[in-house]
Amino acid sequence: MAKKVVIGMSGGVDSSVAAYLLKKQGYEVIGLFMRNWDSLVNNDISGNPYIDDNICPQEQDYNDALAVCKHLNIPLHRVDFIKEYWDNVFSYFLEELEAGRTPNPDVMCNKYIKFDAFIKEARRLGADYIATGHYARVKGCKLYRGVDSNKDQSYFLAQLTPNQLKDVLFPIGDLEKSEVRKIAIDNDIPTAKKKDSTGICFIGERNYQKFIQNYLKPNPGYIIDVDTLEIVGRHDGLMNYTIGQRRNVGISGFAEKHFVVGKNVAKNELYIAFGDDPEALYSDECIIDTVNFISPNHPTFCTAKFRYRGPDNEVMLEYREDGTISVRYPQKVKAVTPGQICVFYLGEQCLGSGIIKEIRKNREKLWYL
Repeated sequence: MAKKVVIGMSGGVDSSVAAYLLKKQGYEVIGLFMRNWDSLVNNDISGNPYIDDNICPQEQDYNDALAVCKHLNIPLHRVDFIKEYWDNVFSYFLEELEAGRTPNPDVMCNKYIKFDAFIKEARRLGADYIATGHYARVKGCKLYRGVDSNKDQSYFLAQLTPNQLKDVLFPIGDLEKSEVRKIAIDNDIPTAKKKDSTGICFIGERNYQKFIQNYLKPNPGYIIDVDTLEIVGRHDGLMNYTIGQRRNVGISGFAEKHFVVGKNVAKNELYIAFGDDPEALYSDECIIDTVNFISPNHPTFCTAKFRYRGPDNEVMLEYREDGTISVRYPQKVKAVTPGQICVFYLGEQCLGSGIIKEIRKNREKLWYL
């Protein structure tokens, strides 16, 4: 008897081709579409370019997933995780913004929705395995980068546990994106030429500042030159800025480049530095918490990414008694940001991750971060 695989169908080309490949490999394939966001229930009005459309993007995605499943002759089930997404992903996102950090909702969506709530629903449907269209590879319970280095999504999976990766299949992890598109076109898959989704995980493209004002009230304050401590402008709410940001900072009359380098939530101050490549953007150490290791190997030396698509940086790890880790990098790194995920690698293997809590230079916490 063929093993049963429940695959997350997003309505995009990646999950479509993943489903096609699983069926070709002889599995009994069942599609499962997750609806995790309801614009009206969640007061997603301001900043939503689709609010007046006859059909919202989520419904279009469902229709696309349905068309693919009909094309492949596999069933499609639908489930709502709207409350779970709000409680575990979006509330966390808002709390981190209020605390002055820059969260990564995609990581938490994988941790609590795609590889938790989804797995439970898939088991209810009798799944032997679950599958998604992620560009990553799994061997046993170990996680590895996807073959396509430009699309590799292991970074977003680095808060998963070995148990969550058990019985998981990533059918396109060994493929380049161009190969995925070709398979879709060659087999007349309805989503073959559909553009990749962008924006916040399961929410989509939004005018970010207007969107956030649906949930967090604007709180204007001063913009401070980190070197002179002089007031150089006013910001419209710290949640609208991230470390390293150069555009739309909100100061005028300065010809010199300027970058966001820090925030003080208590004083409601935004710190910037002037120059083409200001020293204030650089650090040589960070402290991470919410530490999660997928691998039993907890090395002293490895590489780390401090943001998606960021380079691999050689790091030294110091395991502290309180469960946090000091991550030291001999080559200073630009714009390491509180709230972002620090992901560890040994070659192709993704070891695990933690959330960046504190930024340091010369063993001292940077006062403006």
